[in-house]
Amino acid sequence: MNAIIKSAVLGYLLFFTSVGVRAEQVDVQILLAIDVSSSVNYEEFDLQMRGYIAAFRTPEVLEAIQSGAHGKIAVAMTQWAGLQQQRLVLDWTIVSNADEAERVAGQIEYVPRAFPFGGTAITNALRHSYKQFDKSPYISQRKVIDISGDGRPSIGKEPAKLRDEIIGSGVTINGLPILNEEPDLDRYYVKNVLGGVGAFAEVAADYSDFSRAISRKLAQEIKGVFYGM
Repeated sequence: MNAIIKSAVLGYLLFFTSVGVRAEQVDVQILLAIDVSSSVNYEEFDLQMRGYIAAFRTPEVLEAIQSGAHGKIAVAMTQWAGLQQQRLVLDWTIVSNADEAERVAGQIEYVPRAFPFGGTAITNALRHSYKQFDKSPYISQRKVIDISGDGRPSIGKEPAKLRDEIIGSGVTINGLPILNEEPDLDRYYVKNVLGGVGAFAEVAADYSDFSRAISRKLAQEIKGVFYGM
């Protein structure tokens, strides 16, 4: 009997320890979804990645992170292209101070391109991105998919239906349309891709403008400063 009781107590302790780990609270969980389809050449891919690296090193983003009730966020990164081309390249990680932000920047610096070419399957990218929240060991009142891209879908279904399902679950989809190839892509994103509480688009005129745009966008969505659509 003593062995059974000890086993039960140990089981409860392990259970609650596990729950405690999974229940760590953050202000927001952000899934960064990066377009690496054929329309993105290697120079443009590099500009995107350097933009994210720079963003996590800016005082504005760090200030936004530390301004929340919990003073920390969870971030993950995926790359996407065609129908079956989605890959998580940075797993969920906490950022709460300058050292942790620098660590994330350093990890991103060594992330290779997941796919050398592929179509632009936005719907599949959103589905993959949404599933990553189920794998997160953190909880938050806000969950955000931050998707960037330079074109409309070239393959797969239109994203509006899935978008509605995702935002219906409480997840916000924000976007960073890059207008170098399609000057009105921001309108397409607003109509078909973005949605949820306070959803917004931050436009980059081209890839050279990406670093400015992603830094401003991250600071806004971390703080929950919403401008709406």
